[in-house]
Amino acid sequence: MIAFVTATASVSAVQAADMTGAGATFPYPIYAKWAEAYKKATGNGLNYQSIGSGGGIKQIKAKTVDFGASDMPLKLEELDAEGLTQFPAIIGGVVPVVNLDGIAPGKMKMTGDVLAAIYMGKITKWNAPEIAAINPGLKLPAEEITVVHRSDGSGTTFLWSDYLSKVNAEFKTVVGASTAVKWPVGLGGKGNEGVAANVQRIKNSIGYVEYAYVKRNKMTYTLLKNADGQFAEPDDENFKAAAAGADWSKAPGMYLVLTNQPGKVTWPITGASFILMHKAQADAEKGKEVLKFFDWAFKNGGAMATELEYVSLPPAVVKLIEDGWKAKVKDASGKAIW
Repeated sequence: MIAFVTATASVSAVQAADMTGAGATFPYPIYAKWAEAYKKATGNGLNYQSIGSGGGIKQIKAKTVDFGASDMPLKLEELDAEGLTQFPAIIGGVVPVVNLDGIAPGKMKMTGDVLAAIYMGKITKWNAPEIAAINPGLKLPAEEITVVHRSDGSGTTFLWSDYLSKVNAEFKTVVGASTAVKWPVGLGGKGNEGVAANVQRIKNSIGYVEYAYVKRNKMTYTLLKNADGQFAEPDDENFKAAAAGADWSKAPGMYLVLTNQPGKVTWPITGASFILMHKAQADAEKGKEVLKFFDWAFKNGGAMATELEYVSLPPAVVKLIEDGWKAKVKDASGKAIW
C-alpha cells in the first residue's frame, strides 16, 4: 500500500488548506499521483484514506471528511435525502487475476459464466471442463481453486458483482450486486491492496482488482469475453471503448454503471469512480479547495491517468460536472462557491 495518509496531530498554517477524503481503493493510485503533483504545483495537500467505497460513503454522510469516494454511484433519491451531490472523477477497469504456475499474463481466457460459477463455489478445480473448454492447449493444474474477494465494503466488489449479476441469472439470485455481498466461498482481503497481496501469496488462487494494481504488482491477468462475444484485453483503450456510449447528461444524479457495455474491444468490467460532496458546505474554503483540486486534475492529470491505465473524462463531461458545481455546491448562505 502506498504511504499516502499523512494526518498529523497539529496542522500548521501552511497545511491549513489541506483537504481530507476517504473511500474507494479503485482510484487510489491515481489520486495519490494527482495529490503529489498538486502539492508541488500549489502547496496544498490531500489526505486521502483508501478504506473502500462503503467506508467513503459512511464518512461523507457523517461529515468527517471533505469528500467521499465510491465506485458505486448513489441513486438520486439517496443523494437528495443526504444533501449530497456526486460526479465521476476517473474511469478504470476491474480485472480477474490468477496465481498459476506456467500461465503468463493474458494467456488464460475467462467468461462471466465461468467466473460466476467459481465465485459461487460451483467450479472448484482449475482443470474443470468449463475452464478447459475455453482454454484449449493451456496446461491447467488439477488443483483446488482458492477464491479471493474483498472483505470490506467495496465499489470494486460492486462493479464485479454487478457484471456477474448481468451475465449470470443464478449469481444475481444467490449473491447479487452490492458493495458488500455474502460470498458463498473464499477468503477476504481488505482493499484492492489486500486482494492483490493474497493472490500473489497463494498458489492456485483467483481474485479481482483494479487494473492499476495489476500493472504495479506485475500480476497475471486473464482475458474476458465481452458482450459482443470477443475475448478482450484489459487496457485504457478498451476501458475507453466501454465508456464511449455513456450519456452523462441524461443520467439523474450522474448515476451510470458501465459494466457489460457493447463493442468488439470493450472491457466488460469497466466503471467510473465517483466523488461525493455535501451541497451545503460548512467550510466553503475547504469545499472550494476540493473543487479546485479536481478541476486541476481534469485539466492537468490526463497523462498521469494514462500512465496508470485509467481513462480521463472527456472535456464535455468535465464541463457538465463543473456546471453542476456552480448549480449545486453552495456555502452556508446559499451562494455558489465555484
